[in-house]
Amino acid sequence: MSGCLFIVSAPSGAGKTTLVSGLIAADPLVRKSVSFTTRKPRPGEENGRDYHFIGDDEFQHRLAQGEFLEWALVHGNRYGTSRLTVERECAAGNDVLLEIDWQGAAQIRKLQPDAVAIFILPPSIEALEKRLRGRGLDTPDVIARRVAAAQGEISHVGEFDYVIINEEFNRAAQELISIIRAERLRLPRQLARHSDFINKLKDS
Repeated sequence: MSGCLFIVSAPSGAGKTTLVSGLIAADPLVRKSVSFTTRKPRPGEENGRDYHFIGDDEFQHRLAQGEFLEWALVHGNRYGTSRLTVERECAAGNDVLLEIDWQGAAQIRKLQPDAVAIFILPPSIEALEKRLRGRGLDTPDVIARRVAAAQGEISHVGEFDYVIINEEFNRAAQELISIIRAERLRLPRQLARHSDFINKLKDS
């Protein structure tokens, strides 16, 4: 049995993390893969829950050992997805969600063409900048760099299967949940999960 692999990407400040948290709370069948990162934890983040926070030397060692399914350098920090975790969860029949940037999404799509890729857009660049400022985590220079980078990230939206505009959170959250549940019901996945049951009905 094999679970479905979902990718959720967005520019910083588009609300990706909040939407993914809402999805995980609403649908216990989805397992989020916790990425490894070299960046420092933000206030309220917990090691092992939000990210596996590691040093650059350890990241490079894991990379050399082939432990990452994908990895990317984002805003000066490295991020990577554990190959073992994704393969183990999918093999157990669980749906796995990767919260990664467009670079990682491109790498995953080459390895797993049937992965479902979802891109989260802000309602405007101005709204994105306002959200970044509202977090109170970055200096004005860092925010300016993130806003500039966001426009480059958004240019890759055409590489994704679905696009959600996060203008109103509740609506965007329901759209994300709807995509996950609809993809789970596609015939090939239903056959993989319920082949014995479907064949029994066909033969009865």
